[in-house]
Parts: sequence; structure tokens; C-alpha cells
Amino acid sequence: MLLKIGMLVVFFGIMVAVGLYCRKNSTDVNGFVLGGRSVGPWLTAFAYGTSYFSAVIFVGYAGQFGWRFGIASTWIGIGNAVIGSLLAWVVLGRRTRLMSQHLESATMPEFFGKRYLSPALKIAASLIVFVFLIPYTASLYNGLSRLFSMAFPGIDYSICVIVMAVLTGIYVIAGGYMATAINDFIQGIIMIVGIIAVIAAVLSGQGGFTEAIKGLANVPTQNGVPGAFNSFLGPEPLNLLFVVILTSLGTWGLPQMVQKFYAIKSENDINKGTIISTIFAIVVAGGCYFLGGFGRLFTGELDALGGVDALGFDAIIPAMLEKLPDILIGIVIVLVLSASMSTLSSLVLTSSSTLTLDLLKGHIVKNMSDKNQVFIMRVFIVIFIVISAVIALNKDKLGYIADMMGISWGALAGAFLAPFLFGLYWKRAAKASVWASFIFGAGIMILNMLFRPYFPTILQSPINCGVIAMLGGLVIVPVVSLLSPKPDKELTDDMFSCYHKKVIVETKESLGK
Repeated sequence: MLLKIGMLVVFFGIMVAVGLYCRKNSTDVNGFVLGGRSVGPWLTAFAYGTSYFSAVIFVGYAGQFGWRFGIASTWIGIGNAVIGSLLAWVVLGRRTRLMSQHLESATMPEFFGKRYLSPALKIAASLIVFVFLIPYTASLYNGLSRLFSMAFPGIDYSICVIVMAVLTGIYVIAGGYMATAINDFIQGIIMIVGIIAVIAAVLSGQGGFTEAIKGLANVPTQNGVPGAFNSFLGPEPLNLLFVVILTSLGTWGLPQMVQKFYAIKSENDINKGTIISTIFAIVVAGGCYFLGGFGRLFTGELDALGGVDALGFDAIIPAMLEKLPDILIGIVIVLVLSASMSTLSSLVLTSSSTLTLDLLKGHIVKNMSDKNQVFIMRVFIVIFIVISAVIALNKDKLGYIADMMGISWGALAGAFLAPFLFGLYWKRAAKASVWASFIFGAGIMILNMLFRPYFPTILQSPINCGVIAMLGGLVIVPVVSLLSPKPDKELTDDMFSCYHKKVIVETKESLGK
């Protein structure tokens, strides 16, 4: 117990120290929200990755989908690396950095407002961000609670929630984006080392990789046929595909992810960040889902506690780790805290900046100085953390982690992905198409929450419904745009002019004529 508490004290001390060190970089809006648009490739890539992967992935998704799909759940991690990281950086990174600076937008809602010349779109987007980041935040704490109760029996979980919320608030309020980025880098290293150590320990306890695979081969599926859980695509390939799409393509429309591209310093940093982010995703996401794929080998441990039906999918990963040595348990707790605090810091910074810059500034408060904007963002950080902590302390009323995250990602990516992507690449994209995407994406997820039993069976899952919300937006935006009046050519040409400025590069970058 002393060892585990000692590791947490050191971890928390470093996080707070970094926040206090970065105070000088957070005196204005540009520094507080974007780190002065001068963040290097390592910090940006790790900030992207640690915002991507949290306790939601490690405990909720890895446990539930590892149990359902077996070793084939590793495909989710591969999809996260290739689609959610590599392609996201290649397709969105450079254009997002250029146009967001050209339009002088610091948030995704502000981008919508200026790209589509509609203050109302900015307000609507900011409300969607605030509302649907709350279930995501709640799922972070819920995932943490499962491991905390396993590692610290007898200690009230509420203590962990309060300590995590307070300390995350301190370093984000003090240091803003730069403190978050530096802490994300430290937390990312912990996540990489931790997941490798945990996988090695768990597989060793099952007799090694080969024996663990043989064990999965003998586990029967629901129809009594063994071998599906160690097969190439698992027992449910269609549902596996839906999960891959939501967790991979979904990042393209999440404000807390896309806004990382706003802060990139240079072209060279984009190239490096692409590689670093992809490798990070392969190790962390691939490792989490690979580990979860062996969950059915621990059926005995779960049955002794009451079985999966009684405990829920979120108990699978804690049961797999319960018999690890104390030093590894401590590493796991720090790993999950790292993942959770990095994502929480990104969420609260995104939410507070959105409410301040997109909802209050220029609408409710007409004239707001730079200093006041930073102060109000800090106030909103406190409010958002308090709300999320209160929800987390009522964890018995929360649903499965995967379902809460599915609702959040489905609504945000369903509403934002298509308008943002087409806004970067297509001059013809029209304001009406953005409204249609907002209404369809957020609307279908709200209906799924309220009237789930009336949905077709395959769409009763928030994850599957979220995929339909995203893919639907990719159809709605071009169709509605083509049916709408053309946007003003002169204005859109000016917006896209940022892509056509001439730059001089060395011959190693281009052969010239």
C-alpha cells in the first residue's frame, strides 16, 4: 500500500510542478489555448495520443470488446493507429494548421463560425461540445473507479475522484495548453512502459503467448463452436467493423483531438508528429486491445466474483490484473491515472475555451479583454471539473463505459466530422449543410438515448448508431451543399488562399522544375 501511494504522490507532484512552471506561457488566449502555436512534434504527438487513449480505452473498450471479439479486437488498435492517427495527421494536420491560423480561429466552433460565415453555427457547435463532452468525462472516472477499488481496497473511491479532479484542475488552470502538452508527454511515456509491462506479466501468468492463444482456441462461442476467439476476425466481424470505424474515423471530428493541429509549430513538425503519433497508437491502443483479447481466459476469476453478467464488462480488465505483483499494480494505477488525467485535461480545456471564446465573447459579453478571457476560461475549467466529478461520484447510475463513450463520440463526430473535413477541402460546402449535419449527428444520438428500444436491433448499440451518424454526415454535407446556393466566391477564395502562398524549400524537399 505504501509503495502504491508513494508512486501516486510522486506522479501528482510532477504534474502540479509542470503546471506551475508553465504559468508564464499562459498569460494570453493564444498561449493559454494553443501554446502560442509553437508546440513541437513530440509534445503535439503525445498530446494527441494521450487525449485519444484513456481509462475508457484501457478498462471499458479493451475489456468489453476483448471479451466479445477475442484476439481480433487487436484490429481496433490497428485501426486507431492507421485511420485515427496516421491518416488523421496526413489528411487534416497541415490544412487545419494553415486555415485555422488564416481564419484566426482557436477552437472548432470558431472555425465553423468563420469558415461558414455564421455566428449561429459557432454558438450551436459550442453547445454540442459542452453537452456531449460530459458523458465522455464521466466515463473516464467510471473506468478509473474499477481499478482503484481493486488496487486500494477499503479506501473510498470518492477520494480518488476528488484528488484527480483537483490536481488536474491545478495544472490546467495554471499552465494552460503548454502544461497539458508537457504533462501529456510524461504521461504518454508512462502509458507506453506500463502497457508493455502489463501485457508481459499477464501473458506470463497464462504460460506465455503461445499457451494463451491455445487457451483462447478452446473457448466456445455462444453457438458452442470453439476457436472463434483466436481467429482472424473473431465471432462478430460486422460489429467489430463498427467499433473500428467509430474509434478510428471518429477522432477526425472530435474538437479535443483536432485542436491539437492548431498548435503545430512547423511543416517539419507535422511530418515528425505523424510518425510519433502513429507509433504511440500502435503500442498503446494496439496493446490495450491485444491485452483485452485474452479476457476470457480469466472466466474463473470473474465467476468467483459473481460473473460477467452480474459485474459487467468493465470488471474484466481489473479481474485480469488483480493478481499482479504490487509494483505492477502501482504501475497500472499510474498508467490509468496518466491516461485519464491527460484526456480530462484536454476535455476541460476544450470545453472552457469553447464556452468562453464561442459562446460568451461577442454574444453575451460584447467587449472582453484578453486577460478577462483567460480568467473566464479558468473559471469554466473549475465548473466543468466540478460537474464531471459530481457525476462520477454517482457512478452507480452510470451505464457501461463503452456506451457512454459511444454516445459522446457519436454525437460530436457525427455533427462535426463532415463539415470540418469538407470545410478544409471543398469551397462549395454550404452553411445549410453544416446545420443539417449538426441536427442529424446530435439528433440521432439523442434519440438513441431516449428511445433506444424502438431502434432497429443493430442500431440500438450507441457505437453502431454513432457510426451511422458519422457516415450519414459524409453524405448529407455534399448533397445539401449541391442543393444550396453557391457560397460567395470571393470570400471562399480568400479563405482558401492560405493554401496557395509560395514558399521556398531546399532541393531535398523538391526537385523544382
